Amino acid sequence: MISCVRPGCAGHIMGTGYCDTCGHRHIEAHSEPPDRAARPVPSAATEESAGPPVVHAVAGVGELDPHGLVVLPEVPVPDDVLVADPRPPTGGRRCGANGCTMTVGLGYGGQPARATGRCPRCGTPYSFLPQLDKGDVVAGHYRVLGCLARGGLGWIHLAEDTRADGHRVVLKGRIDVHDTRARLGAVEERRSLTALHHPDIVRIITYADHRAPGRPPTGYLVMDYIGGRSLQQLFDADDVDRIFHGRPRLDHVLTYGCKILGALRYMHERGLLYCDMKPANVIHFGRAVKVIDLGAVRAIGDRASAYVYTAGFAPPKEEIDRRGWHVDSDLYTVGMTLQALYRAAEPARGLAPASFRRIVDRATHAEPAARFRSAAEMSRQLWEVLREFRSLQFGEQLPESSTRFRAAGAGLDAGLGAIPALDHWTARPGARPAPLDVAPPAAAEVAAALPEPVPDPDDGAALLLDTFSPDAADEVALDWSREARLGTPETALWLCRAYLRRGERRQAESWLAEAETQLGERAAAHDWRIAWHRGVLCLGRGEVAEAGDHFGAVYGALPGEYVPKLALGYCAEHTAGQAEAEARAHGEGEPGAEPEAVRVRRQCIARAMLFYEAVWKRDFAHTAAAFGLARCHLADGGRDAAVHVLDDVPATSRHHDAARIAAVRVRAGLLRTVPPSPADLADAARRLPELRLDGGAADGESRARLAAEVREHALYGRPAPGWGETCAGDLLGPGDEDGLRILLEHSFRQLAAQARTAAEHGRLLDLAHAVRPTTTF
Repeated sequence: MISCVRPGCAGHIMGTGYCDTCGHRHIEAHSEPPDRAARPVPSAATEESAGPPVVHAVAGVGELDPHGLVVLPEVPVPDDVLVADPRPPTGGRRCGANGCTMTVGLGYGGQPARATGRCPRCGTPYSFLPQLDKGDVVAGHYRVLGCLARGGLGWIHLAEDTRADGHRVVLKGRIDVHDTRARLGAVEERRSLTALHHPDIVRIITYADHRAPGRPPTGYLVMDYIGGRSLQQLFDADDVDRIFHGRPRLDHVLTYGCKILGALRYMHERGLLYCDMKPANVIHFGRAVKVIDLGAVRAIGDRASAYVYTAGFAPPKEEIDRRGWHVDSDLYTVGMTLQALYRAAEPARGLAPASFRRIVDRATHAEPAARFRSAAEMSRQLWEVLREFRSLQFGEQLPESSTRFRAAGAGLDAGLGAIPALDHWTARPGARPAPLDVAPPAAAEVAAALPEPVPDPDDGAALLLDTFSPDAADEVALDWSREARLGTPETALWLCRAYLRRGERRQAESWLAEAETQLGERAAAHDWRIAWHRGVLCLGRGEVAEAGDHFGAVYGALPGEYVPKLALGYCAEHTAGQAEAEARAHGEGEPGAEPEAVRVRRQCIARAMLFYEAVWKRDFAHTAAAFGLARCHLADGGRDAAVHVLDDVPATSRHHDAARIAAVRVRAGLLRTVPPSPADLADAARRLPELRLDGGAADGESRARLAAEVREHALYGRPAPGWGETCAGDLLGPGDEDGLRILLEHSFRQLAAQARTAAEHGRLLDLAHAVRPTTTF
């Protein structure tokens, strides 16, 4: 077995060509086609620094279908599916005859439970034996082959249709026809389920009555036979690694979830609730899935029928008794189902596992008002997290416009991608250059640049608000009480944002409070829009920790959206800066240093990188995440990693030039106390002439300022001996100190020509004189 070559990974390469631990592709030179053999293969070290390579996995392992879901692996039809020895259910069953609540079928005194008998309370006979024997014929043409499984309320038989060349079907009957609840459930099942036609729901063919000699008549649902394995059987099977070419991954679990939710959405739109979702009720066959065992289905709003569900997957019994079963109750069972499946999946890297956990947390929240409102809403978040996982695990770019936030174009580079202004030199106290500024942008700047939420389309004023100018806050506020259509939560939120843009925070807070009043206290407490606006208001006031709490609530409600992660990345980066300032104030590394502040800083940088990476790896259009990620790398001394991120900003981005400027400054800059290496300076010298700057005279001024910064860092960074052999050229001179001083003096004189005041001019000439080589006469 081939070992993975990635540093720090102890995994092995599977037959698919991917590592069973880190998930990355193993590339061998001899496996390349002849026309590609000459292309250089990235080394493990290069891949590690640049992130996971883009890969295209084989079908069933990593390929995506047209809907953006994973192509599931092939699950063959099992050879032996019949139950050899049908036994009574463990734990017995409720009698149910004429409402009797006695449990029948229990063993006593160490004896096994009896398959037949009479209820000790009402005397009604019961039987847990299958109602059909092998060879029995139902409805004249369904020949029974044997017992397939025991459902929640009845035995399931496998049969063949003698009129259709032995086509296999499933006959689902009842354990005990004396059970009133079971009979009523069968009637409801018959009425509602035969009309369902969905590719991910088992097809009900017909309903057939059968009378066996000496037995009362029994009704059977006739369904398609799905020859596969339930997800419970599949994930517990010894050969699951062979089927999935390794352990199942998170994107497999998310794909199952999206397909299950598609089936439930179809049922919900037809007024039905499924009620009993669990891994045992989903069959994986071939490369598809089917939701089966529809015996617990009930109409939305039905409070009269008895509930059928599986404890451990359903909401608490107290909740069901109090409020009944709703759409969010179905979604609760889906969340528990996905959680059970993920326990058997391989660990995922990056932020995707945390995003997945938040989907489960929201679906299974103790407060129903905090859960997903619909299967479509939950499915969208699963689909988004699937894309997040793929981008982090396989390096795939999977851009997709947000459904909750408008696009925003701010780069938030905090000046890193800007040409230094003259005050970079004239305003500093000393002659020596300061370390490269890698601090995040100001909180108020970020608050103003974050994308705005898209109005809820179900809000009556959503379309009307799009017709107003962003500057029409006062006009809309006046119409609030006069125009009935404007008296909605979305209008209040629109006004909150409008006044916030104008810097009128008190007015903005007033309208946010109005939005909460419109929603109602209970709904507002779990509405992500309220949390988002609270976070932006806090950020505008510089209350970054409080803003992070609110943005965390938005992330919990919308785990697949990129905007909350961008906001949380900034909050963590800002907190790291505060911790660093605190550590320096206490003398980091000196006696009396504050180790807690150092630990907090490291944790915050790691947390910020998780959020920024999740946004950036998924879509290179989000350059705010790229600059944030680059700053985090620089804060940890990762000059190469920061440049790799900046180099990935595409040429089509409006921030492409800023990223290239930033790469030059990062290569040549002083990071804390670490000077640029000869290789860094050589790279900066190569990049600077390639930059597209302002054009015309401004182009020359910009180049002069950037060249001055590079030369100054090269001089005061004290390069290692022999640096000139690597860096010699027009930018840094012949490779000796005197030559570099002459060039830097020339740069300062060029900058002096750009000065707007006599003071600036004098200061820049002083700097030119200070760096002039020492001469003797």
